Amino acid sequence: MFNYGNYRVILSCGATDMRKNINGLAEIVYSNFNLDPRDNVIFAFCNNARDRIKLLVWEDNGFWIHFKRIEKGHVVWPSQSDTEITMDLLIDDLKNIIMAPGIK
Repeated sequence: MFNYGNYRVILSCGATDMRKNINGLAEIVYSNFNLDPRDNVIFAFCNNARDRIKLLVWEDNGFWIHFKRIEKGHVVWPSQSDTEITMDLLIDDLKNIIMAPGIK
């Protein structure tokens, strides 16, 4: 459990509605990214205020959602452009974002 060292990380550029649950986030992955949400991938989403992060992960026989709420400041998160809706990251890059060294 929680051994994500071999997982690919895909960050969703821009803001995502944090009211979305597992099904809503999986639908974004499937429809917008053309990927299978059950692959060995950590899908990372952030809200417009950049103070909430959700991770969608398939592990063995089900989904996990990890959620972090930043209490002070916000994280640095890339905006969505016409050509880029996702960004591939290393697991260490995701850890750096989540641990919030870029809080302003």
